Amino acid sequence: MIRLGVNIDHIATVRQARRGSMPDPVQAALRCQQAGAHSIVCHLREDRRHIQDEDVRRLRQALRIPLNLEMSIAPSVVNTALAVRPFQVTLVPERRQELTTEGGLDVAGLQQRLTPLIRRFQARGITVSLFIDPAARQVRASQAVGATIVELHTGAFANAARPAQAKQLLALRQGGMLARQLGLAVAAGHGLDYGNIGPVARLSAIEEVNIGFAIISRALDVGLSAAVREMKRLLR
Repeated sequence: MIRLGVNIDHIATVRQARRGSMPDPVQAALRCQQAGAHSIVCHLREDRRHIQDEDVRRLRQALRIPLNLEMSIAPSVVNTALAVRPFQVTLVPERRQELTTEGGLDVAGLQQRLTPLIRRFQARGITVSLFIDPAARQVRASQAVGATIVELHTGAFANAARPAQAKQLLALRQGGMLARQLGLAVAAGHGLDYGNIGPVARLSAIEEVNIGFAIISRALDVGLSAAVREMKRLLR
């Protein structure tokens, strides 16, 4: 079965609406863990719009499953990650005005910056994943800079009208197969939900999917534990 990483950013989004202590993303993460999530994902943005540094520290201490910290290469975020030492970091592009991550990291254009940074993370025992579009150029560059995992951006597939989804699915299949041939582990994420996860889950190269918004939204109807278990059933 494909591993499921649950992104808890939007638990923190609700909390930050009142700048209070509830709902607590750490308690939500523990419920996801109990329900069978294989990892917990959170995105420490440079503007700290939802997840806060203290959340990352508490998650690192509380979880028995891996913590995957999504992050840009902004110095303040890098310093937090190096200090907290999550199991994994996933480097993503970030723009202040975006609602959510809008595309993959331009690894090919950032090789000189990424290579020494990845070495710094790995020297601290932190696994490095790169969030990329499923283009051969970006996959090859990801191997060249020393990452061991790529997470393929599935937004184009998720947002495509049904007739165009086949083309996007083919791109994911080809990108995933190339990554595996180059010795990279392959994850996928962005825009995946209960209705579109099936075709992605059937791609042989995909080992893990990371899903947040759909699960948190579903939890409003059925509860967080049930929402996680429901997604796990679909991944089988």
